[in-house]
Amino acid sequence: MKSQSILNAERNGATDELVKIAVAEGNGIGPEIMDATLKILDAAGAKFSPQFIQVGEEAYRQGHTSGLSEEAWDTISKCKLILKGPITTPQGKGYKSLNVTIRKSLSLFANVRPVNALHPFVPTKFPGMDVVVIRENEEDLYAGIEHRQTDEVVQCLKLITRPGCERIIRYAFEYAKVYGRKKVTCMLKDNIMKLTDGLFHQVFDEIAKEYPQIESDSQIIDIGAARLAARPNDYDVIVTSNLYGDIISDIVAEIAGSVGMAGSANVGMNAAMFEAIHGSAPDIAGKNMANPSGLINAAVMMLGHIGQTETADKIKNAWLATIEAGLHTPDIYKEGMSKRKVSTSEFAEEVISRLGKTPEKLPLSNLVSGQGHINLPEYKRKEATKTLVGVDVFLDWKGASPQDLGRELTALKSYKLKLKMITNRGVKVYPDGNKETFCTDHWRCRFVAEDFDPHQGYPSIDFEQVVALLSKLNANNYDVIKTENLYEFDGVKGFSLGQGE
Repeated sequence: MKSQSILNAERNGATDELVKIAVAEGNGIGPEIMDATLKILDAAGAKFSPQFIQVGEEAYRQGHTSGLSEEAWDTISKCKLILKGPITTPQGKGYKSLNVTIRKSLSLFANVRPVNALHPFVPTKFPGMDVVVIRENEEDLYAGIEHRQTDEVVQCLKLITRPGCERIIRYAFEYAKVYGRKKVTCMLKDNIMKLTDGLFHQVFDEIAKEYPQIESDSQIIDIGAARLAARPNDYDVIVTSNLYGDIISDIVAEIAGSVGMAGSANVGMNAAMFEAIHGSAPDIAGKNMANPSGLINAAVMMLGHIGQTETADKIKNAWLATIEAGLHTPDIYKEGMSKRKVSTSEFAEEVISRLGKTPEKLPLSNLVSGQGHINLPEYKRKEATKTLVGVDVFLDWKGASPQDLGRELTALKSYKLKLKMITNRGVKVYPDGNKETFCTDHWRCRFVAEDFDPHQGYPSIDFEQVVALLSKLNANNYDVIKTENLYEFDGVKGFSLGQGE
């Protein structure tokens, strides 16, 4: 299956038809930078028809907690393409992130952020950096599944799926293949999160073998982010999960010179959204001083996506020539380097005046040279033999002594199940816990088969045993707030040990 992927010149091919695009001006500086961007697109001869929609603050005020009205959703559903300015999400409870809503509702699984240095015209310590961050866009902690479970404890679920891993990792390697990139680096934290990030790492290693012509490596996210900030020239394409990608994509944009210069694409199989990565900057809204470069670069990516690569290159090269000419908005203006400080609208006019010109020092934009298309096969589900071997029961318990709780639960005989351990915040506190371990009111109590032998592995149990256990706990006035069944898959544990277990 062919992805409707960024910079995919094959999507619509060369066409004289106007492509309908849902255009959301956004909030704060959004209307100003969108006006500048659309004027450039029009002057360059981009073949598109903007379908304007209202999103963000106006929609929130009308009672649409998602930030989108039904009319806007209808337009987006028809266009399948969105060019969006920055959005202001009201502070306080009850409002969901519009970006996350659109990304997940349209299954825009890949966030793609190319970042290039513009040295010496935009100051940076890393003149040659050219990094693409490809971030999984739908799952991980950003699934947004949170619960308050006790007086003292709240929970956020980290969800990593095999199809999600396969899709984003293959996309990264396909992107590298199509655009002549040499290396793909995976960043994760599987030394701690051995199941979730461990799955991401496992899938990365599996897929990397299918692309022997592309160098691949993996790094722990903390040291990887530090190295990325110190030596970005060592990196080419980076693929990672949602939260890590959100952080490092801003790191690379900032060290390249300015977060305000970068655009991004959110790409799915059937839809795509293009946006600047910066916020709505209400403090400078209406002052005609915002830098429209992030949205311009997002629009260039959009044109590449719909097959209008020649127009995309024309705009990008005119933009680069404008930067070279030293015509800079206040955020990047620097005495001695810049020639003239220009407003948002003036910057757009300068780009328009250079359409057809190319930069002399900065690397030439040449999207037309991309070869082939990004190919994503249908996901094939892999089924394993799943065996129930225990249950973690989470209790809201106000006692102070893990030993007291352990003795009580051990004495609570329940249909051939026994207490194996108790953890608090992931650390084993019973049996043989340390008295120094700080405990809150949230206790994970692991029950396994009565005949469990650590040297023989986990015997299987029946779900009825779990039900009987929960019934008995309730009858004895224990506050059960959550359960997690413990499974083995083809004989391999599908659950983590407690710290110290």
